[in-house]
Amino acid sequence: MPRITIYRRTSCNFCDTAKYLLEGKGVEPEEIDVTKSPEMRAEMEKRTGGSDTLPQIFIGERHVGGCDELIALDRNGELEALLSGEAESGA
Repeated sequence: MPRITIYRRTSCNFCDTAKYLLEGKGVEPEEIDVTKSPEMRAEMEKRTGGSDTLPQIFIGERHVGGCDELIALDRNGELEALLSGEAESGA
């Protein structure tokens, strides 16, 4: 299973929703709270190519996007393949 990373902030409903969706799939994502860390926020923006909204989610090295994009992947059946490592993980 690829490493799952969520860049998030404290008290963010979208961040929580993304985390709970992943946990419901049996995945324990690595959470990086950028609330008080300009360095981690800068890392996130670099990895995403400039996206600064939260959350920002990575499955392996693939940038999934935010909560809405994660939900869309789940609805169209692509999320399971990504989480299992069966789908191509390139960006």
